[in-house]
Amino acid sequence: MSSANSSSGRHRKAKPMSVAVRRAFIIAAVPVTGALLSAPSALAADKSTKTTTATQAVAGDGLDSAEQKIADNLNTRAQNPNLGDTFSGIVLDSKSDKVIWGHDADTALMPASNAKLATATAALTVLGPEHRFTTKVVYGDGTLTLIGGGDRLLSTADVTDLAKSAAAGVKSAGLGSVKVRIDDSLFAEPSMANGWNDSYYDDQVSPVRSLVVDGLLSADTSIDAGKIFAKQLADQGVTVDGEVTRGTASATDVPVGQHLSPTLAEAVKKMLKTSNNDIAETMLRMTAIAAGKPATFEDGTAVVRDVLNRRYGVSMENFEIYDGSGLSRANRIPARTVADILDLLTDPRYSHRLRSIDEGLPVAGEAGSTLGPEWGRFDTPDSQCAVGQVKAKTGTLTGAIALSGLTKAADGRWKVFSFIENQSSADPAATKDTLDGLAATVNGCWA
Repeated sequence: MSSANSSSGRHRKAKPMSVAVRRAFIIAAVPVTGALLSAPSALAADKSTKTTTATQAVAGDGLDSAEQKIADNLNTRAQNPNLGDTFSGIVLDSKSDKVIWGHDADTALMPASNAKLATATAALTVLGPEHRFTTKVVYGDGTLTLIGGGDRLLSTADVTDLAKSAAAGVKSAGLGSVKVRIDDSLFAEPSMANGWNDSYYDDQVSPVRSLVVDGLLSADTSIDAGKIFAKQLADQGVTVDGEVTRGTASATDVPVGQHLSPTLAEAVKKMLKTSNNDIAETMLRMTAIAAGKPATFEDGTAVVRDVLNRRYGVSMENFEIYDGSGLSRANRIPARTVADILDLLTDPRYSHRLRSIDEGLPVAGEAGSTLGPEWGRFDTPDSQCAVGQVKAKTGTLTGAIALSGLTKAADGRWKVFSFIENQSSADPAATKDTLDGLAATVNGCWA
């Protein structure tokens, strides 16, 4: 293990029907309005007030004494056999962008769900944090069509409101019954990403469709959503003829209901807190559409690479992603690149746009997140001191465990870290405990 004590090797560039029936329907819009550590503004302030005079003793090659202690401890602790022989790690100082420590930081490894950080950054940049997704109901030729708009937070309660609006229109038009279909044509037919296993359906992720209710995993989330809609119509006294079908709404169909999702920022926070694969894959497609591209794995990931590189100057060297969630076993990202993406959160120019990533990162010891006690995280004698002091994105696949985030170190300065392990023969729980200990080391509480 060796410490990298200079800023050399950083890849970031400079940041620069009949008329009577049509009139009878009611057009309804139903919008929904939907930190354990310092807010992004604190990070931004820390970054924007760089000191010009040395106020601390400098040890080693450009490291002050506090940073040297982090580097020395990581040099020792990163040799833990629980990390195996394939390990990439880096620690940056957010104010100076100085590399405090690194080990094989440019080696591209399977990042697991750390890839969601790239997806979230691109989505917030292209769509904007206040963007909302629209689910619609239209009527035409005796059929009510529920149209998916990429809202992964759509709930049964939301669909009930849509059904009430549609039922009012049906009754006002004097219609005795209707057929129900779903239109999920916004996305191409579901497919497997390069590096996905067949076992992922319906265990880790659903076939990616633009319509889903209550975030349920299933083989056909759109038809399931249509069935819920049909049931709610029946509860409103509308007779539904036949089974729910799939089709494409006509441009002449009459709008009878509309629901606006919570903001993209809220979706990002939920995705990161719980590492939700379905939200990530839907977000990837909606980002592609907003960029004028088809809603596919290939085009979505191309937009992610373009945004990271051209908008933020993050190097794409050795960077390969094939999905939005990190489930792909073909994905490869260096720890340095993950850290560079996280370091954007500390830049005041991006604090508003990317704030929800910071707020969505799981916090050590936070119940309900992937770093909560229910997952056995930060509960060892070495790491429990960092509960509430570390926020980081987890990543877990067979043969890949990652932890990347931020913490305010003993010197009072924010540190950005990324640790990625592949192919260790150790028990995954032991590997996670070791990574938690490395994060506690960066924080300085495990001195």
